[in-house]
Amino acid sequence: MELNVKILLSRGMEMPSYATDGSAAVDLRAAIDEGTTVEIAPGERALIPTGIAISPESKNVVAIVAARSGLAIKQGICLANSIGVIDSDYRGEVCVGLYNTSKVPFTVHRGDRIAQMMFMPVYQAKLVEALSLDETARGAGGFGSTGVK
Repeated sequence: MELNVKILLSRGMEMPSYATDGSAAVDLRAAIDEGTTVEIAPGERALIPTGIAISPESKNVVAIVAARSGLAIKQGICLANSIGVIDSDYRGEVCVGLYNTSKVPFTVHRGDRIAQMMFMPVYQAKLVEALSLDETARGAGGFGSTGVK
């Protein structure tokens, strides 16, 4: 799959890249102004620009923005919306909402790897109204209905 990436000159960032040959996602970096930082206080959120806009070659592709596991586990920095969905027809700057779940402030510097972005196929469903649904063993059993063990 090819992905057109527009580097926003006003931000002056480099092309995102995969950290290793086996990486499933590219790293997204903070494109904040040179010499400045963004401090995220405990329990607070911040929207961080990445300096890029994207255009996938197909409308059947979605870019998924996910937290970096090291930031989440070691620093308590997660995505404010759990995952980010970048629709195939969005052409604006990709930004990342970060949330500080820790008890200490977290500082974002220009160029920091703040999230990761992967690409997945999309299937748009044809929604059909139904008066009833087929029966299953689970039925309407909701949260926790299948147990823990």
